[in-house]
Amino acid sequence: MFKSTDKVLITGSSGFVGRNLLNNLHKNHPCKLVALIHENYPAHEYADVKYTLADLTDPKDCKRVVREVDYIFHCAANTSGAAVMQDSPLEHVTANILMNLHLFEAAYNAGVKKILWISSGAIYPLSDHPMKEDEAFTGEPYEKYFAVAHMKRYTETLAELFSSRLQRKLPIIVIRPSNIYGPYDKFDLVKGHVTASLIKKVINKMDPLEIWGTGEEIRDLIYIDDFIAGLLLAFEKLDNYNPVNIGSGIGYSVVQILSTLLLLEDFHPELIYNKNKPTTIPKVLLDVTKAKQLLGFKASTSLEVGLKRTIEWYRRTYGNLKNAV
Repeated sequence: MFKSTDKVLITGSSGFVGRNLLNNLHKNHPCKLVALIHENYPAHEYADVKYTLADLTDPKDCKRVVREVDYIFHCAANTSGAAVMQDSPLEHVTANILMNLHLFEAAYNAGVKKILWISSGAIYPLSDHPMKEDEAFTGEPYEKYFAVAHMKRYTETLAELFSSRLQRKLPIIVIRPSNIYGPYDKFDLVKGHVTASLIKKVINKMDPLEIWGTGEEIRDLIYIDDFIAGLLLAFEKLDNYNPVNIGSGIGYSVVQILSTLLLLEDFHPELIYNKNKPTTIPKVLLDVTKAKQLLGFKASTSLEVGLKRTIEWYRRTYGNLKNAV
């Protein structure tokens, strides 16, 4: 995919997606890797990767980090779970808009060849059927997703602008992930997403075990290795703004996810469903037909295998630490 002389920048390289992407590229795609960090250095650094501190909300930092860069994987984002999304929605707006706008503009002016940016399944309106890519702007997003969804929608508009509306084009590849889980996720009971939070509760044998909501909420889950594979196929095969859903195409209820974890751990706690805790959209399903047809992509990791691998990684990394994040 890349020549050995290509300079490839990964933003958010100490985060969930960025760290997994960095590991994959370092192992499988020889090139000059630049790993961008905001605050936290990864626990294990590669000697041949250049690590750079930067604040992407600062346009000067954006101009500095894109110099002589050929390609960018823009994985940096301010993310959180249902509680923060409900109580502090602006946390999803200001920093992300500034990062995306300043980085795109700096990359455009620096002559970067291509960017991949990660959107979200949250941009879709509430629906009972798997959503196709062209349904994203057909209605308002789910109320609790209003802030993050419109931030993502605005950034997609920017991606289309730079990709096709300017005299000189900067291809910005946009992928819309379903719910990703796996190693390096944010295992935080408040800020983490549902799967990571459940994994932490089960590994630490929390009894009684509290579930936020009814447990009937449905998510399309995709294991991180599958997601990275789809992401790289999109980067390789697409050359303009043409959003693609990257998911498993399978919906799992929170109860199903939890039941699988409890079976894997042979754990039988008292279960408490707390309907007063913040929850998000009741059902999120993505139609992945376009990814199959356009990219030849299909997720291959089953829920049981993905959760087992994540549990094994968590234990190798944290043991049974309740403060692991």
